[in-house]
Amino acid sequence: MADPRHLLLARAGADALRSLSSGLWRHRADLSGADLRGAVLRGAELPFADLRGADLRWADLREADLRWADLEGADLREARLDGARAEGALFVSADLSGASLLKALCQLADLRGAKLAGARLAGADLSDADLSGASFLGG
Repeated sequence: MADPRHLLLARAGADALRSLSSGLWRHRADLSGADLRGAVLRGAELPFADLRGADLRWADLREADLRWADLEGADLREARLDGARAEGALFVSADLSGASLLKALCQLADLRGAKLAGARLAGADLSDADLSGASFLGG
């Protein structure tokens, strides 16, 4: 379950996260299961964060640092991840339908079973990413 302190910071937005980013990184922010629909987290520093099962629909994660973050089962429909750094991130069974990942860095990301229908991936770096069982068609 999400750490209430981390949840308050996330709801406050990227500036609050950035101001305490070193502390969150040390503690690996726990935002698992958090309701962050439409949150503005542009440029947020969330490496190694636990975002399993989080609701990030319509969230603005442009240029966010999500390296090695765990987003297993997260709902990222229509989220904006343009220019995000998500190297090694776990998107196992995550729903990225309609999400924008333009120029996102997703090398070594684990996207097994992820839903990517309608996702915008132009310029995204998916080298060495695992897309086993990922679906690119709706339904």
